[in-house]
Amino acid sequence: MSTKKMKRENPYVLELIEKLRRKYSETKAPIWKAVAEELLRPRSVRKGVNVGKIDKILKDGETAIVLGKALGGGYVTRPLTVAALSFSKKAREKIEKAGGRCMTIEELMNENPKGSNVRIFG
Repeated sequence: MSTKKMKRENPYVLELIEKLRRKYSETKAPIWKAVAEELLRPRSVRKGVNVGKIDKILKDGETAIVLGKALGGGYVTRPLTVAALSFSKKAREKIEKAGGRCMTIEELMNENPKGSNVRIFG
């Protein structure tokens, strides 16, 4: 699906998709192409993900990309690095209280251009 056809979509998301595509063409890291394709799906498909689920599944040294909103359900037992389209207030508090880090997908893309040790949630 072309981003030009998605007139009702959030302009931030459309801009992010274009940046992800450019990063993929620069680095050939398949993670950025996969994230761009997932973000092209309807907004109703991109569900929120609870931080408790991320805490259970994410391995040490990995970073999570949440394709929707990071939500505050569950417990965070260790420092997590999470990049998301958005964070609920509770999710941000829990991640930061455990010594973790919240960032945008664009920040992650700039810090980790190869997309190594990144796991997609959502």
